[in-house]
Amino acid sequence: MNPNLSLLQAYPFERLRQLFVPVKPNPAYSPISLGIGEPRHATPDLVKQAYCKAINDPQGGLSAYPATAGVAGLRESIGRWLQRRYGLQLDTQTQILPVNGTREALFAFAQTVVNPAARVAPDLPALVVCPNPFYQIYEGAAFLSGAEPYFVASDPTRNFAQDWDSVPDDVWARTQLLFVCSPGNPTGAVMPLSEWKKLFDLSDRYGFVIASDECYSEIYFREEPPLGGLEAAARLGRADFKNLLILTSLSKRSNVPGMRSGFCAGDAALVKQFLLYRTYHGSAMSTVVQAASIAAWDDEEHVRDNREQYRAKFARVTPLLADVLEVALPDAGFYLWAKVHGSDTEFARDLLALYNVTVLPGSFLAREVRGFNPGAGRIRMALVAETAECVEAANRIVQFVKSRKSP
Repeated sequence: MNPNLSLLQAYPFERLRQLFVPVKPNPAYSPISLGIGEPRHATPDLVKQAYCKAINDPQGGLSAYPATAGVAGLRESIGRWLQRRYGLQLDTQTQILPVNGTREALFAFAQTVVNPAARVAPDLPALVVCPNPFYQIYEGAAFLSGAEPYFVASDPTRNFAQDWDSVPDDVWARTQLLFVCSPGNPTGAVMPLSEWKKLFDLSDRYGFVIASDECYSEIYFREEPPLGGLEAAARLGRADFKNLLILTSLSKRSNVPGMRSGFCAGDAALVKQFLLYRTYHGSAMSTVVQAASIAAWDDEEHVRDNREQYRAKFARVTPLLADVLEVALPDAGFYLWAKVHGSDTEFARDLLALYNVTVLPGSFLAREVRGFNPGAGRIRMALVAETAECVEAANRIVQFVKSRKSP
């Protein structure tokens, strides 16, 4: 067996399941889960109609193997979206590649980029630099590509911004891939242009590749939409997107997590090699899913409606929780990242037992760096259910917190 499999840690939701094994939820309350970031708003009719039409198409449907590069119509649809969203004109033949959701592509991309044999010294393996807190796929991708993850310290006083200046030069010298996530999971923070410039300068100096996870980019609460990696590169005069690949998907934007549809875009040289890898990986997207994806990428009305649903929901829930927890409206995404008193695992366990509400302990989403786990003492709440259910969950959490403070 691949020995690197033994390096993988249990996924956060498996750890949550283990935490809850001895818990008997209070049957007086119906269960409400804020634990998993799975979109639950309605799938747009136009997507379902396109899917059904495609599956019944006698000239396509399920009767032929799909091409790994995707149909030209999908790449062109994605290109139009990038033009509308960021004002960018990409070559749809060489700079855009459909993928089966960001999770699959983030993991596979590390296998393409990392060369575990390229070491600065025999006893110093290649590094994949990751944010902290983070999406655990980054860590698994690092280990199974033959590298080691390096978790960057974060600053809780600055919305958990990554402290890139804390990374030593000898670490950057061993770095082959950097994962960034903006808007961030779980914090919802958006990287400013100055931070992108710092990372591009480091990439130029040390030669590593940047993979930007941007799957939350269309759920935001400010007037100005979040800055994307390609947009930042273009503003800084990096029109060739050297050593940069962004990845995003329809799951959150269009409420279709079951379609597993997204794309990566950026440096044509990276896209070319990633396409080569994927032809062997066997990860071509079904033409039926591609047809439905075209319908989704070409429409913005359902995206605006989806965003307004989240804005209305967060406007109801955030003030309720802010009365008893240290929590604020994020820049983007559909999570609230709240500070709690005491242990985050005890908070989650006792909340389920007493009020039948599930939240995710923040320590499950981070790794200890120099004796500090930036997720400890925090919880992540995914406001993906309908507003009434999220408000009910918030009210129960308020009761729970107040009861813990009572003598």
